Amino acid sequence: MIFIIVGMPASGKNIARVYADDRGIPYFATGDIVREAVTKRGLEANADNTAKVSTELRGEDGMGVTRIALTSALSSSGNIAFMEGMRSWPEVELIRTQASCRVIAFVAPRELRLQRITSRGRSDDSPQAFEERDSREISYGAAIPIARADAYILNTATMDDAMADLDKIVHSYSGNET
Repeated sequence: MIFIIVGMPASGKNIARVYADDRGIPYFATGDIVREAVTKRGLEANADNTAKVSTELRGEDGMGVTRIALTSALSSSGNIAFMEGMRSWPEVELIRTQASCRVIAFVAPRELRLQRITSRGRSDDSPQAFEERDSREISYGAAIPIARADAYILNTATMDDAMADLDKIVHSYSGNET
């Protein structure tokens, strides 16, 4: 079972990474692939370079980086894997052609997401680029997998609350595979 983690920037998707890491579940994020490509190209890890490389890796059909992550997920061991960073419904459908999967959407209000962007200190985050990044994510089609998700986590409380919600969802779809 592949759990596809979706959500707008700073909605709390990284909670799924922590959850997976704590349980030894393989986790494949398209953002990691993009950041690695930025580094390999010797580019400064800023919002502009990250956006440029992301768009390039996505390719003409928008699914190039998803194919890279899916190949890794399918070759991983275990019954469960997490994939994060799918931003269009065709990406979800691509995964579904090769594996059983469920889409879990993390959602949080815009103002809270902006506060998180400001505080997390990633090199490719900035309050100035927040609106542009949201618009770019929406142009990729990110709203559709969020709207069509199998399950939702309203991430407005504590990380422990969101982890508990995620645990319930994972167990409801995978049984005792975790």
